[in-house]
Amino acid sequence: MIGKLIVLKAAIAIPLLVPVAVSAGSSNKTVYQLADGIVRPSSLKEAREAYLPIILPSNHASNLLALPNGDLLCFWFAGTWEGNSDVSIVMSRLDHGSNQWTLPVVLSHHPGWSDQNPVPFQSPDGQLWLFHTSQKAKQGQTTAVIYDLTSDDEGRTWTQPRLLFTTPGSFDRQHLVVFHHEWLFPTYLSASKGITGNAQNDRSIVKISRDEGKTWIDCEVPGSDGLVQMDIVRLSPENLIAFFRSRYADWIYKSSSTDGCHWAPPRPTQLPNNNASIQVARLKDGHLVMAFNNAQATTTRGRPRTAPRNILSVALSVDDGKTWPWVRDVQAGDEPPPFRPGEHSEYSYPSIIQSPDGMIQMTFTFRRETIKYMAFPEEWIKEGSTEGVFKGDPKP
Repeated sequence: MIGKLIVLKAAIAIPLLVPVAVSAGSSNKTVYQLADGIVRPSSLKEAREAYLPIILPSNHASNLLALPNGDLLCFWFAGTWEGNSDVSIVMSRLDHGSNQWTLPVVLSHHPGWSDQNPVPFQSPDGQLWLFHTSQKAKQGQTTAVIYDLTSDDEGRTWTQPRLLFTTPGSFDRQHLVVFHHEWLFPTYLSASKGITGNAQNDRSIVKISRDEGKTWIDCEVPGSDGLVQMDIVRLSPENLIAFFRSRYADWIYKSSSTDGCHWAPPRPTQLPNNNASIQVARLKDGHLVMAFNNAQATTTRGRPRTAPRNILSVALSVDDGKTWPWVRDVQAGDEPPPFRPGEHSEYSYPSIIQSPDGMIQMTFTFRRETIKYMAFPEEWIKEGSTEGVFKGDPKP
């Protein structure tokens, strides 16, 4: 039997957990002062925000999970920089009724490897799962494999990580979906070391388990070359749609399926993409909310490209993603200074869900220095505007 890992002890065991403020330059001390985890009113009226505590100097790729009791869990990867051997999976918690996120704790660390892209999932029986990639340090995504670990006590203790998918280049990012009693896990195979190069050879694969995660089959998405980080949404008991990040930095793409295994070839939507992660959630009223960087490098699919990650927006659809009439910026502009000199400030990799109380909950990478949290009601999206490329479809 796999032994339990006490997360607090795991955090202490990682030697890199030192006060980051010691190495923080004078130009970015403001972020470290803000990163106390306290939830406060945002300058954007009717929204709340917090900067999650920092235990390692670079933080990226968060994902949220809302528990039935109202607790929020946030997972991301942290270390000196993406791809380094000290990068680990960490978790912070916002207890129901609390106004402060906890100090992050390390859940998974593999010396010589870089752990990335945590994906939390609560199975129908209540057990928590956490999936994440791990790639050989400084050797790129083509070496990546996927691990999993579980928790039976709402994320307070976890099993040791278990190697799950061993095909080199295996990568994840988006949440699992339960459909017809099957678990659908959107993944992709990475053929490149970075986000350009031969990244057009990356392709999306839905892994399906019919026995609660014991075994999995692969269903490739046709025409998904260069389209990754597939995000599946259940529209009805018989219909699924999915949205994709584009390596070509042109548009967000969309596909559909009635069984989770056979997918239509993805087609571009009217929403731009900058070759960075997106995330979409279906709200209790059936509306869809999309979080994305409102930028693109081109409108014509060609070679893999990138575009800046410094306008982060949310869009709202009331017709299953056909149109997106309302768009509002969550973080706009290029607020100086960035974490790494000479680079744009980065606001990216959003996670967006709806909690049991109906509030939209969102986290995202804030300049690679910390994870920023925001919470707002659905109507809040309709009350703002955007500096981005996409201004919204005509209002209904």
